[in-house]
Amino acid sequence: DPVGAGADGSMWVERAGSSTQVAVAGVSLVLPSGVSTMGSLRAMGTCSRNVLRVIPSSRWDVEQAAHALGSTSPEVASRVRHGSFLCDAELFERSFFSISAAEAAAMDPQQRQLLERGYAALHESGMSKGALLGATVAVNVGQWASEFGAVLMRTPAGRSVYASTGFSCSVTCGRVSFALGLHGPCASYDTACSASLVANHGSARALQRGECVAALSAGVNMILDPAAMLGTAVGGFTSVKGRSHTFDSRADGYARGEAIGALASRLGDEAIGVLGSAVRQDGRSASLTAPSGQAQQGVLAAALSDAQLQRGREVAALEAHGTGTALGDPIECGAFAAVFLSVGGSLVVSSLKANVGHTEPGAGLSGLSKLVVQLREGGMLPNAQLRSLNPHVGGLLQGNGGRCALPSHASRVAKLPSLAGGVSSFGYSGTIAHAVVTRGAGVEGGGEAWPPSTPLVYHRRAFSWCSSSSHPMAQSRLAMPDGAHVFRSAAAGALHALVADH
Repeated sequence: DPVGAGADGSMWVERAGSSTQVAVAGVSLVLPSGVSTMGSLRAMGTCSRNVLRVIPSSRWDVEQAAHALGSTSPEVASRVRHGSFLCDAELFERSFFSISAAEAAAMDPQQRQLLERGYAALHESGMSKGALLGATVAVNVGQWASEFGAVLMRTPAGRSVYASTGFSCSVTCGRVSFALGLHGPCASYDTACSASLVANHGSARALQRGECVAALSAGVNMILDPAAMLGTAVGGFTSVKGRSHTFDSRADGYARGEAIGALASRLGDEAIGVLGSAVRQDGRSASLTAPSGQAQQGVLAAALSDAQLQRGREVAALEAHGTGTALGDPIECGAFAAVFLSVGGSLVVSSLKANVGHTEPGAGLSGLSKLVVQLREGGMLPNAQLRSLNPHVGGLLQGNGGRCALPSHASRVAKLPSLAGGVSSFGYSGTIAHAVVTRGAGVEGGGEAWPPSTPLVYHRRAFSWCSSSSHPMAQSRLAMPDGAHVFRSAAAGALHALVADH
């Protein structure tokens, strides 16, 4: 093991040879609807489960917000009604990280969740809290401007002395290093939707340059303020139907989702997998937010080279960016067809966004976590929303010399013929990233258990950032002319979640 603990609890590194391979050592992920383990992630994918829903009353009154935000356009109003949301997002164990109750109350829920998930990934990789103190472990976080600032200022905690550090992006990464006593490089990355995969690229390079003995990469995204939904809705990025119909003829944009993901890595050849990655820019494309197929081909090829894979046909699985947009999906398919299929490769493609929506800065590492699960078990999970293939996508995948499978919800899980896969994450600002994972030595595929580790148990308490007194059976309140109030609940949403298992 290249990283260990000394007798005094300090971290040390033993550099055997000159290997610069970056290995995945631990993964921790929480997705909407209680998906918080690799097993539950696999189960969700296998069943093609869709966790997108009408925005729950615990966040805000969806009818009131839709009316306020979309009063000028019914189409805009329909784009701000749906999303996917983390369960128990207000819970946090402050004492484990030596944080006072007053400070925890003023902290962005993304910071709280990242502390717990980040340490869980390091813990799974075999690093204890005591051994981490004083270690040169890097922390790189993908995040964009927090929505929590506006929410915090509407609460008493907004007047706290801790408010100034409660929602800063620079503090998100710094808080992890501070709480665990880490001395390695520490940075936040904001490249929009590609942020967490770009952050992971930064971790890989820090390891290869000898700047740290281990690295923690993370991606965070939570939807906390209804006003933040308006920009993506007016821009036409989000779906009127509230779903990410990846590769489907119904594609009309993406649905927003939440995710907190963390990945611990270090130099070596771990059983989980070995990483290669690359970051590029679209440059001058049709518009600032329009993707460039040529640039995407470049980043795919560069990641293959970094992973020491010379031919595209060595990659059998692709976790696509796949937002479900009419423009983006065909351009992405054209790029991976040129790199992987034109050389005679056989590729199975899917996207987690079809299950949970677009988790924005958290999307890259969420997709990477799903890819690791698929590689370990030797099978590719189906595309949850795929019913009728987008004809533009189908045309690009034919007649190129290779074979491409886009398994649908009714398909059996596709078996992978080789040990390597890739994950793409493209930011709407033009910064794009791709990572390649090769399955580690000794992993045969076929349902192995996740590497065992000492159970990590948090004793959490609630730190709510919004006051919601509504009952699940009363999702919206309508004021009547006579001064009375009528409560209404849709058959789906919180009411359905309450009674679904009864």
